[in-house]
Amino acid sequence: MKHPFRHLGAVAAALFICTAAPQVFAHGDVVPQAVDTTGLKPVGSEWLKSNPYRKDKTAIRIGDSAFNQNCARCHGLGAISGGIAPDLRYLPLGDEGDEVFLQRIRKGAVRDGRVYMPPFEGTLSQEAMWAIRTWLETVHEE
Repeated sequence: MKHPFRHLGAVAAALFICTAAPQVFAHGDVVPQAVDTTGLKPVGSEWLKSNPYRKDKTAIRIGDSAFNQNCARCHGLGAISGGIAPDLRYLPLGDEGDEVFLQRIRKGAVRDGRVYMPPFEGTLSQEAMWAIRTWLETVHEE
């Protein structure tokens, strides 16, 4: 006579794999959140090379929220990375850091065909990106 529970181990393994799979792939399936930039001066359609909102209190408030909604899941709360992505507190201040930040947030990062950071150009406005950069400068560390 065959044991009635002989397939139980295989069923349990299959259930575990099916329930764990969403967590494994969740990093790549994140939907960017809209950023309300009400209160910020519009910057136009030409990409600026330098942050127009540096030290602006409204931009800092908006950037803090936008970072938490769109960036913290990889770069960490407070921009303190847990190792998944770079710790953005160490971006250089001023125009040097602006250049690095804007290139990466606009174009993302792909290596060997794998997306390490999605491009946000076309998803977040330039105002939203600069607001995030403005907030990042408030948590900067050497």
